[in-house]
Amino acid sequence: MIFGSPEAWGTAVYWWSIPLVLGDAIFPPIPSEMLVITGGALAAEGRINPWLLGAIAALCSWLGDVLVFQLFRRQLSSVLDRWGWGRRVHRGIHRALERAGRSSAYGAIIGARFLPGGRLACSAAAGIGDVTARGFSFCAAIGAVLWATWLVGLGYFTGSATRLPFWASSLIGVGVGLAVGAVLGLIITKRRGNRSPVVEPGTED
Repeated sequence: MIFGSPEAWGTAVYWWSIPLVLGDAIFPPIPSEMLVITGGALAAEGRINPWLLGAIAALCSWLGDVLVFQLFRRQLSSVLDRWGWGRRVHRGIHRALERAGRSSAYGAIIGARFLPGGRLACSAAAGIGDVTARGFSFCAAIGAVLWATWLVGLGYFTGSATRLPFWASSLIGVGVGLAVGAVLGLIITKRRGNRSPVVEPGTED
């Protein structure tokens, strides 16, 4: 596969988006955002259908969030704490929530996915907390649609505006997305007030 050739990507973008967007819910370093933005840039060249890509990305994002929510709702955190790597994951979630601060639970479910690591942290916190499954699913669906629309639209806009090769437009879109995420993270961090609702391993409830 020649990665710089749009013909080499084709419908493969649809298939790759499924495991990457799903996996991103559990392991944030997976570059699902880059793939979806690249898909948007390819759509600007008429290579793929942006609506289909957006629908797949939104559905997989929602499914991944619901999976994480249900796992932590069923006390996955206590299982993780049995191993050293699990305690590191648990502490990582805690630190991510500390950076984001405590805000409206439902608003955070929708908006936290735009911050680095925010999707996992918020879904885990909602599972540990008192958020209802119906409320979480509804807000996660709204957030997933907004997230997919933003990323596909960002790739499509940069591709249409720059007329550069799709991979160059994708890199520009990723840069813009990172900058917007950094600004949002800075704003939310400055507004944080209370301690994160997640209790670190080894501490009292």
